[in-house]
Amino acid sequence: MAQVSTEIYGTVTDVKGEPIPGASVYLEGTQQGSQTDSEGKYAIKNVAPGSYNLVASYIGFKTQTRFNILVRSVGTPDYNFILEEDAEELEQVVVTNANKISRPRETPLSTQKLSAVEIATYPGSNNDVVRVAQTLPGVSPSVGGFRNDLIIRGGAPNETVYYLDGMEIPNINHFATQGSAGGPVGMVNVSFIDNVTLSTSAFGAQYDNPLSGVLQFSQRNGNNRNFRGNFRVSASEAALTLEGPLFKGKNNESKTTFLASVRRSYLQFLFKAIGLPIRPDYWDYQFKINHELDAYNEISLIGIGSIDDFTLEAPEDFDAEQQATLDQAPFIEQRTNAIGLTWKKRFKNGSGFMQTTLSNNTLMNDFTRYQDPENEAGVIFNNDAVESETKLRYAMTNFLGAWKLTSGLNVQYSDYENATVDVNSNLQFDTNIDFFKYGFFSNLTRSFFNDKLDVSFGFRMDDDTFTESDNLLSTFSPRLSLSYEFIENWRVNGSVGRYYKLPPYTILGYRDNTGNLLNKDVDYTLSDHFVLGVQHYFSPSSTISVEGFYKRYDDYPVSVVDGVSLANKGGGFEVLGSEDIATVGRGRSYGAELQFQQKLTNNFYGIFAYTWFFSEFTGFDRDDYLPSVWDSRHLISFTGGYKFGRNWEFSARYRFAGKTPFVPTDLDATLANYPEVVLDYDRLGEEKLGTFSQLDIRIDKKWNLKKLALNVFFEAQNVLGQTIPQPTEYGLNRNPDGSVVQPESLVPIVSDNSQPIPSIGIVVDF
Repeated sequence: MAQVSTEIYGTVTDVKGEPIPGASVYLEGTQQGSQTDSEGKYAIKNVAPGSYNLVASYIGFKTQTRFNILVRSVGTPDYNFILEEDAEELEQVVVTNANKISRPRETPLSTQKLSAVEIATYPGSNNDVVRVAQTLPGVSPSVGGFRNDLIIRGGAPNETVYYLDGMEIPNINHFATQGSAGGPVGMVNVSFIDNVTLSTSAFGAQYDNPLSGVLQFSQRNGNNRNFRGNFRVSASEAALTLEGPLFKGKNNESKTTFLASVRRSYLQFLFKAIGLPIRPDYWDYQFKINHELDAYNEISLIGIGSIDDFTLEAPEDFDAEQQATLDQAPFIEQRTNAIGLTWKKRFKNGSGFMQTTLSNNTLMNDFTRYQDPENEAGVIFNNDAVESETKLRYAMTNFLGAWKLTSGLNVQYSDYENATVDVNSNLQFDTNIDFFKYGFFSNLTRSFFNDKLDVSFGFRMDDDTFTESDNLLSTFSPRLSLSYEFIENWRVNGSVGRYYKLPPYTILGYRDNTGNLLNKDVDYTLSDHFVLGVQHYFSPSSTISVEGFYKRYDDYPVSVVDGVSLANKGGGFEVLGSEDIATVGRGRSYGAELQFQQKLTNNFYGIFAYTWFFSEFTGFDRDDYLPSVWDSRHLISFTGGYKFGRNWEFSARYRFAGKTPFVPTDLDATLANYPEVVLDYDRLGEEKLGTFSQLDIRIDKKWNLKKLALNVFFEAQNVLGQTIPQPTEYGLNRNPDGSVVQPESLVPIVSDNSQPIPSIGIVVDF
């Protein structure tokens, strides 16, 4: 077979967005490369498909490497670079090799960035972008290991915010927990991703509402030269993605591109075939249209949404575990949509740029539990809610000599409706609230002593027209970051910051039976972060770091009924926060984190992390700190891979979490309210789950043909057959024929989740 070759395209610009003509771009370890033209564009021809490190350099700028890029015969995305000026090099006028693994000056620590290639080949992730983030340092696995909750350094699942190209997307999972964000399956299509960045502290001032994390998805543009696409089949779904140019112009390129996809689950068919009672059925869609108005202005229209239906169906043969699932699982019907229009403008005088985004996101959630799920009869709980947000975000960045100033504002109109029926609690209410939320922010950054010292200071303020107890000054939240290279290849990094979060709409809109809003007097939840770390570079592609962190919470919502912090809720199929609460709780999470990262070198790449931490929250007694349900104390994660010849690749992921407290079931209350499961929060911390330990592996084989590229992969989750810990589940005591034993009583349900789960996937680029 004749050797197939292809091309690599991209652009090289500076941090102001100005193109850099004459920059060198080359494939590390080869003689192949190119130089950028007057518009900063480059093209490397006759490249053999495979994995490479791609390097961009120019005199006066820090050399940058994009590690582990994948070049396919068909479907290779553009690889773009943004180069930073090098103060040392400007003085000496020499070429630098400072192509180290880098982090933004505004967030010099507690930040991880993954490329699209790293995400697409993550073992055990099923191409789920959010699930990949669960393996990053400081992130705990969800209880049972099957959900996409981001539990960061002992914080609750709803303490992270999500942004797609600068547009906030509150719901990023199918069958999402309302009031939180977790769910079993992510919505973001990996084929859209350029990179993903997770910050677990030192959040940028432009982001409102984070307490534990900011997860940013950066999307690429569609191909501006040719129509392309890919078809992906994996363990749970099939996805079709198309992209290409619209209205081609000079040089056979277009200033307008599109990228669009649709995905469909088939788990509902698989579960039916093997006799399971649950039927998770979903669609999702995603698109991006980008248009260059001229050399200084571009607009983009992006969107993402889902259609979710989670139903139940009785199995033909009685099985105690499946019957308990049928009894207790909810019916969920969700519709989500987020759409945004962004205008980016680069100032002609080279002084900076601005970005304006107008967006809307909507969640429709119909969540129902039945007394008789098999016949969908006897509603015992129903939450029929609509959350809608319309947002305007504006940010301007100016370069004032050596200073970088970013400032802006956000204005948001929120509309929330909910009709709730809770038979067991004798509660029924209809609510409809709407209000404005607004905020301002600013951030100033500068480097000193030839880039040895980086300093970044920022603040933001937020307020709304609904809550009664806060104002702009009361939510003033400053943050400061410092990074200093005290010895060559050694840096000390530190940050301190205050962050605020508005409680979810489920809390704000909650009413009693007489229609009174009970939670209008809530405070914004406060979290102070203190982080100090040391980082050492062994080489441009490998680094080790140690960080110590302390998070302090105040004004945390506490359940009036259960007397427990809502930090202990939100990690299951539920509606979080639809209850009477008081913002009187405190919390703290503190510990240390060790991390080693090796980018692709000699065909190997990997990241290892160990986190030791404590996570504690109070109820109404503000001095009585109890371990939270995320307090596993120990987290270990490793992900790595090796690229063999002939386009074979082996990768593995290992995760470990120590024993974690859980809330036992109140057997008497559960029997009285069955099939509703009632937890005994007074016993929180009395018992712990066993350790979580799971190894996943993946084997990829790629073929590059003239008109298509094929990737076939085999995955196996939990290959060591470890038992995944989860709280004991209970169901009604039944006879072998399924009839209920009288008098009614509860019995533990025995389940086996220790079996390895193999799957196979295929990706075709055409």
